[in-house]
Amino acid sequence: METAEFLETLDREGTLLAAAAAAAGPDAKVPTCPEWQVRDLLRHTGTVHRWAAGLIAGGHTAPRPVDDPPELDGAELLAWYRDGHRLLVDTLAAAPADLECWTFHPAPSPSPLAFWTRRQAHETTVHRYDAEAARGGTPSPVEPGFAVDGIDELLRGFHARSRSRLRSEEPRVLRVRAEVAGAETDAVWTVRLTAEPPVTVRTADEAAETELSGPADQLYLALWNRTAVPEVSGDPSLAALWQERSGI
Repeated sequence: METAEFLETLDREGTLLAAAAAAAGPDAKVPTCPEWQVRDLLRHTGTVHRWAAGLIAGGHTAPRPVDDPPELDGAELLAWYRDGHRLLVDTLAAAPADLECWTFHPAPSPSPLAFWTRRQAHETTVHRYDAEAARGGTPSPVEPGFAVDGIDELLRGFHARSRSRLRSEEPRVLRVRAEVAGAETDAVWTVRLTAEPPVTVRTADEAAETELSGPADQLYLALWNRTAVPEVSGDPSLAALWQERSGI
């Protein structure tokens, strides 16, 4: 996907998140994040949006702390969230293509601008799903190509970091297979687990003990632990290990 496509997704998903939060109300429980109410979801996502916008606008080449959210609630909190989302979209749209800025995981990306647009599009999409889960009803769809990209970012970005808890004292191999309707082949990843951070490659050239698979949009949400994995084959203990230790 191109950076402009990620920006369009971020714009759309953030607007959908706000609409779902308004419909649910700040007191509504978020079933996909059991410790949260909608107000917590808005505070978290709004804070992340402002933090990212500040990094990008300032061209910061080192990490900066995340500010605490303001003590707002109800309509004021929703307006604060919307303002932060708009600030992030506008900041990314105005940023130069050769932006120099700190990034925080090693997933392949052509530039810091591409990194942040992609990262915030996925951040916002997952939390839009959370807001719609709190509202109830049919959730908005996730485009399959975007879902494949998000799975790749999760496996080859977040779980390539030293802080990933997805480890095993005994070497193990996990396969992830995303099905995309109309595509000639599935999107496939092989995740090698050891006592060190996982190593993921975009191939299926070796045997795997367990495979997590399903339509790309469903698998995307499942791997972010929002829904159940559509299909598990092989050793179920490795699927359980994912569920227990893959949280970001």
